[in-house]
Amino acid sequence: MRVLGSAAGGGFPQWNCACPPCRAVRDGSRPCRARTQSSIAVSTDGRVWFLFNASPDVRAQIESYPALRPTAALVVVLTDAELDHTLGLLLLREAEGIELHATKVVHDTLYDGTSLLRTLLAYCPVTWHPVEPETDVPLAEGLSYRAFDVPTRKRARFGSDDGAGQGRVVGYRLTDEHSGRALVYLPCVQELTPEVRDRLADCACLLVDGTCWDDEELIRLGRGHRTAREMGHVPISGPGGSLQQLSPLPVERTIYTHLNNTNPVLLEDSPERRAVERHGMEVAVDGLDLWI
Repeated sequence: MRVLGSAAGGGFPQWNCACPPCRAVRDGSRPCRARTQSSIAVSTDGRVWFLFNASPDVRAQIESYPALRPTAALVVVLTDAELDHTLGLLLLREAEGIELHATKVVHDTLYDGTSLLRTLLAYCPVTWHPVEPETDVPLAEGLSYRAFDVPTRKRARFGSDDGAGQGRVVGYRLTDEHSGRALVYLPCVQELTPEVRDRLADCACLLVDGTCWDDEELIRLGRGHRTAREMGHVPISGPGGSLQQLSPLPVERTIYTHLNNTNPVLLEDSPERRAVERHGMEVAVDGLDLWI
């Protein structure tokens, strides 16, 4: 598995932001590394790859990793319909064909809400594979995924908002059928419910939502008017934060991804970064390779 991008929407640094981490990565005043918007690529043989989310940075991400190019047909698996996870589909329009794995809610949002899918279909054929949570789906020889629903109360910008959020956001548990070892990709989660935690407890590696360090981060920095949870992301710190809930789980490697540009864990010398590392957890960076 290759981490293609590890930042939240807007990347790091974000073009219109002068928060402390963005200033530091621009002027080199503190140790930190630039990041593109979140996505991963998975393969069993190093030749056939599956993209999990298609960020607006997808072209640069593919060009940065020779194993991904060239390819005529693509398989893209979506966790949600957020623009930072789907705009890259339009940049893949030169493909001979795209196989798209998405829930019905995500598919319908991309078709009728944002019209992104309708635009893409004008350029290349797209084969939709409906994602049904709690169903095992083979991707390649010896590799399968099982999607699981991630409840969200975040207001939907496009499409219908049923209040319950079923199918709007999913995580994926990828399993090596030969070894039984599993990787979970969960870049967006608003609440680590018991049901969600059950999908994580015995995986070999967990890539999980690390958008904000604390719930009030964007408000405190003057970068927004909503809390992290209101934006659909459980914060890392504080009561009920992911650090508290995930560190006791028997997971070999827990790695934060989908990091917002305001998050101090991006600064490698920050006390927040040290707190994550003291709990035995990691912070993803673009280009990170994992073998499960």
